[in-house]
Amino acid sequence: MSTTLRTPWGKAIGLGLGASLAVLLIVLAFLWPSKTSTAQNLPVSIAGPEQAVTAIEAQLKEKAPDLLDLKPAADRAEAERQIRERETYGAIVLSATGAPEVLTAPAAGAAGTQVVTQLAATLQAGLTAQAQATGTQAPQVTVTAVVPLSETDPNGTGLTAAAFPLALGGVIGGVMVSLLIRGTWQRFAAAATFAAAAGGLMVWVMQAWFGYLQGNAWLNFLAIGLTILATATFMIGCVKLLGRPGMALGPIVTVLLGNPLSGTTAPWQFLPEPWGAIGQHLVPGAGNTLLRNLSYFPDAPTAAQWLTLAAWVVFGALLAIIGHGVHSRRTPAHALPDGAEPAAGQDAPQAVAA
Repeated sequence: MSTTLRTPWGKAIGLGLGASLAVLLIVLAFLWPSKTSTAQNLPVSIAGPEQAVTAIEAQLKEKAPDLLDLKPAADRAEAERQIRERETYGAIVLSATGAPEVLTAPAAGAAGTQVVTQLAATLQAGLTAQAQATGTQAPQVTVTAVVPLSETDPNGTGLTAAAFPLALGGVIGGVMVSLLIRGTWQRFAAAATFAAAAGGLMVWVMQAWFGYLQGNAWLNFLAIGLTILATATFMIGCVKLLGRPGMALGPIVTVLLGNPLSGTTAPWQFLPEPWGAIGQHLVPGAGNTLLRNLSYFPDAPTAAQWLTLAAWVVFGALLAIIGHGVHSRRTPAHALPDGAEPAAGQDAPQAVAA
């Protein structure tokens, strides 16, 4: 009479508790940024006569001392340049005779734009109070969108919604390649093919079909493909070096840590220090910033994002090569069938005798 092997009760309960803790980790990872982020340190340009600039700076610091990181600009043109190159999220342009002007960049994200737009209301309230005290007519503050969103994505939800699939796609590709492909270099080739195909399909959907992406389609293709390749290669390296634990480490770094810290839904400056800056050096942060710059801020420097993504590709490849060397030394070459390699994170099974 055959008996069926059953998992011990203690192990079954332990796995259940462990899975619940994993769910808790996921919930915390995605809710923590919204709970801890606050409007702070937002870079905003300010231009105008020195006396007027000093007065406005004092007024704004009194109302919200940590809200803005004011950066001086020589004039309106300089302030606009700073916005287009993504040095700031908006600008206050003061005049000795005319009304103040507030410059916004809706394409930089809704949260930052909301803060800059509220500055116009704050300035208007101050001018109105002064006018009432002197019995004069208050000038009207004007708001000008320097970098508006496209008509095909007027609320900016397209780029934001694409952030999670972009991160998850690289994880899925890395896991599939690690499980189904044998051979380190074959895995690299499969990951590159996957990234190129996925990048092309995403550009077709997001730019040609939905119109969420703007700018040069080939550059967008390279950015998406490199972002996916960076995550997939990192996954391959983790699995090759660590085995099954690597399948957990890759998504933790990319999805649970990198995606919430990417600054996609709010400026990365709003996150507690230094997490916002760290997020820009992870794949989701670099990839999403690069896509937004290519679509709406062609004057902004992008070398840092390209180099960050390329560095993750190299890092993942190094992990895989190191893992291959480690497991190859553990198992003699004659113990493997022709063309086979040690399984990721495990010693290879002994070859069956002929």
